[in-house]
Amino acid sequence: MNATLLAFDTATEHLSIALAARGQVHTVEAVGGAQASATLIPAILALLAQAGVALHELDAIAFGRGPGAFTGLRTACSVAQGLAFGAGKPVLPIDTLLALAEDARAGQPGQPDEPDEPGEPGEPGELRVWAAMDARMNEVYAAQYHHAAGRWSVLDAPMLTRPAALNARWRLQPPQCVAGSALAAFRAQLETGNARCVPTALPRATAMLPLAQALWAQGGAVDAALALPLYLRDKIAQTTLERDAVRAAKDAAERVR
Repeated sequence: MNATLLAFDTATEHLSIALAARGQVHTVEAVGGAQASATLIPAILALLAQAGVALHELDAIAFGRGPGAFTGLRTACSVAQGLAFGAGKPVLPIDTLLALAEDARAGQPGQPDEPDEPGEPGEPGELRVWAAMDARMNEVYAAQYHHAAGRWSVLDAPMLTRPAALNARWRLQPPQCVAGSALAAFRAQLETGNARCVPTALPRATAMLPLAQALWAQGGAVDAALALPLYLRDKIAQTTLERDAVRAAKDAAERVR
């Protein structure tokens, strides 16, 4: 039986929340960015109320740990930590780039689902995805993942790089699929060759849910204190707003337990 999970990501300008409970998936997709710090907790509580699910009924809380925008990562980690502390639940940290790769694999809204393409080399049904997000300052957050037999594995761990460096990697091993916002941001610079390109792929919470279910089944849930961001740029100290967000989420969780 699948776990009852709440998942959310605020690493980009898009805010995404999903709840898997009682055989159904409930979702919220909204504008993120700077607004996410103020809107995430109310949106989560409204989604739980709409689904008739209490926080204490969750098995775990999954969150996008990054890489991504500093403010977005702090928001996701702080809210995940606060809700998990308040409800006495563990957390499931999900790599944002892996969620993006799963979103590309599963198919985008408004587009037909595409079957996995054969790897090079590999058996039919395998897929290699380069997840590439615009990191600003002419840089890219990128990672390569391999999907086979229903599982993802990491081929190239999340990195902060530049378009020219990605092109050099891709000349040595042409990408099979490239997904993410870097495709639009660096349209004239990235040399994707014959790769299938999915510029609309996002780290949607619906893509996080199967990753979180797999992590849960593997015993990958961790204590709320370990709801930490994956920074690929220099980390700066936790701000007063971050600490306030943890307290606010914890207070909200305790009120609705």
